[in-house]
Amino acid sequence: MAGDKWGPRFPFAMGPALVNVRAMLKAIAACCLAVGLSLSASAQDKLLYELRTYHAEPGKLEALLTRFRDHTCKLFEKHGMTNVGYWVPVENKDNLLIYLLSYPDKAARDASWKGFGSDPEWKKAAAASEANGKLVGKIDELYLNSTDFSPGFPGPANSGADRVFEMRTYTTRDGLLPALHKRFADHTIKLFEKHGMTNLGYFKLSEGQPGVENKLLYFLAHKDSDTATKSWADFRADPVWVAAKKASEDANGGSLTVLPDGVKSVFLKPVDFSPVK
Repeated sequence: MAGDKWGPRFPFAMGPALVNVRAMLKAIAACCLAVGLSLSASAQDKLLYELRTYHAEPGKLEALLTRFRDHTCKLFEKHGMTNVGYWVPVENKDNLLIYLLSYPDKAARDASWKGFGSDPEWKKAAAASEANGKLVGKIDELYLNSTDFSPGFPGPANSGADRVFEMRTYTTRDGLLPALHKRFADHTIKLFEKHGMTNLGYFKLSEGQPGVENKLLYFLAHKDSDTATKSWADFRADPVWVAAKKASEDANGGSLTVLPDGVKSVFLKPVDFSPVK
């Protein structure tokens, strides 16, 4: 029986009305790829994220950034932490550094920080940087897990240049976090994309923290501040959004978020050593 680069020509591969083996193989390959991507997304969803906010002492923010650039980020990686993103607020009157790490789970997180804290290289870098006084006055920690609809953060190679980021925190009325999640999954994130915003990580708080039942925290990216202003104006005027918002509020007896301060936004710019820009 004659053959080609695919092997022998079996009877079921002959004739226009019969099965095309090459098409079958392509379909199987596509199926495997889709399953692989799905499994990868599921694994990503199981990561523990930690959002850390450092309140630098007056006049010490640049020294703190230098320590992260030259030492801390590399040592985080050495001890098994994944650097996701590092930012400072566009208007940074409080001298803040905000960054996001990820870990396989809480046990891995605790082991990584234990190893980092006892690393002689870290102790040496910390002591040298604080020769003229401590750099950080306060540290806030927040533990997060991805929502089911979170696109996640891209790798450094897929990051855009000179973007402005936005960190938004929503506080819902009691019992309405699932309704808010549904509105985002069914409508909001698609409309953000339609109006030029880039969806990144969407998070719920990990169990055991205040606000776990009513907080949604997420990140967007914009080309620049002017583009962000236009994108938000266009989004809010979109008839599809107006209808989706009304339907969700009619079904739940009013605004899903508490009023008047249930939505908070901070515009951020990435620092030079941030993996995502």
